[in-house]
Amino acid sequence: MRAPTSYAGPRQSEKKHDATFSQTEKTNISTKEATVETLLAEKGNDVFSVQPDELMLKAVSLLREKRIGALVVTSPDGALEGILSERDIVRKLAETPGQVLQQKVEMLMTRKVQVCSPKDSLIQVLRRMTENRFRHMPVVSGDKLIGLVTIGDVVHHRLNQLEHESVQLKQMIVG
Repeated sequence: MRAPTSYAGPRQSEKKHDATFSQTEKTNISTKEATVETLLAEKGNDVFSVQPDELMLKAVSLLREKRIGALVVTSPDGALEGILSERDIVRKLAETPGQVLQQKVEMLMTRKVQVCSPKDSLIQVLRRMTENRFRHMPVVSGDKLIGLVTIGDVVHHRLNQLEHESVQLKQMIVG
């Protein structure tokens, strides 16, 4: 088979390159790793909370009103005491149908809450959420609650990053 006539092989007079470069895992990933702090700067750090002694009726109303899937449970001085998610409510509904709205938040909340810090990478946070099967993670700096991230927030942020990287690659290829 003959090469097309438009093909011209390299000429001996052309300078040979001493080294070639290919993409590595390090160059393929953004040089600045996204952190929880980055995400909170974009989305804000509003946290909706209830106190443990409040009735579930108030908590459920707040979830519906704010169109959110979880509330942070805090003491009167703002210390993290737990989290109340839709999953917690559904489980209790199955156990005690018709009695949930008159119970106190402390009866349904998850007390053992995994938290992250502002300096944690989003990939680490996403991995923890996926492995432990939860969707909401309070952000704590020192002993102060400063925000809440959801698995949806993290995925949305990562998709935006990938889209940005894709545009940059296309611009680099096109010139």
